[in-house]
Amino acid sequence: MTTLVARVAPPALLPAGARRLVERNVIAGRHTWFLIVSGFFEPVFYLWSIGIGISKLVGGLTIAGHAVSYTVFVAPGLMAASAMNGAIYDSTFNVFHKLQFKTYDAVLSTPLTVVDVALGEIAWALGRGLLYASAFLVTMSAMGLVASPWAALTIPAATLIGAAFAAVGIAATTYIRTWHDMDLVQLAVLPMFLFSATFYPLTTYPPAVRWLVELTPLYHGVALMRGLTTGLLTWSMLVDVAYLGALGVLGVVVAARRLDRLLLT
Repeated sequence: MTTLVARVAPPALLPAGARRLVERNVIAGRHTWFLIVSGFFEPVFYLWSIGIGISKLVGGLTIAGHAVSYTVFVAPGLMAASAMNGAIYDSTFNVFHKLQFKTYDAVLSTPLTVVDVALGEIAWALGRGLLYASAFLVTMSAMGLVASPWAALTIPAATLIGAAFAAVGIAATTYIRTWHDMDLVQLAVLPMFLFSATFYPLTTYPPAVRWLVELTPLYHGVALMRGLTTGLLTWSMLVDVAYLGALGVLGVVVAARRLDRLLLT
C-alpha cells in the first residue's frame, strides 16, 4: 500500500509530513485490513450477477454506433464506482472518526501541519480507491470485458476519480457534526451509483433529468472509463478529465481551509 500511494503522489507532489501521515495510516490499517479489502467485493458481485443473468435478458447496447454486450457496457461504470467507493468512505467515516476522537490534535502536536493532514488523508483515501479500481480491472480482464488497449489508461483515470472524491469527501466531512449525519454520505453516493449512467445509457433518461445526471462527478468518471475500456474515444472525455481535475482542486482547497478552522481555532 505504501508503494501504491508513493506512485500516486510522488515526493514532489506530496510533502514529507503528508507522507508520514500516510505511513501512520498504513500501520493502523494492518489491524483493519479485512474492512479495507471487503469494500472491493460489492461492485464485483454486481458484475458477476450481471454477466451471469441480466446481460442475457438485456442483450446488447449501442455506444457511439458500436454494438456491445450489456456486461461490457456496465463493467467500466462499476470500475469507476469502485474508485469512488474506496476514496469516499475512507475520506468520510475514517476522517470523521479521527475528528471526533481528537486524533488530529496529537498529529498537530508534531511538526505536521494542517495541509499535511489534508493531503495525507486525501492520498490515503486515493490509494484505497486506486487499489479497488486496479483489482477490478484485473477482474474485468479475466472475464474478457476489456475491448481496447486504451484500458491501460483506466489506472490514471481511476487516480483522478479517487482524488476528486477523496478531496470532496474530506471537505464535506468537515461540515458533519454527528454520526447520524453520516447517513447523508449514503444519500449522496447511492443515487450516483445507481443513476450516473452506470447501468443505463444517458439517452434513456428524460431530457429534464439528463442534465442533472451530467452534473454528477461519477457520471464523468463512468464516461471516461467506458470510453477507455471500449476504445470508443470522444473529445468529450477531455471535459470529463477537466471536470474531475477541477473538482479535486476545489476539494483540496476547501478541505484545507475547513480543517485549519476546526483544528487551530
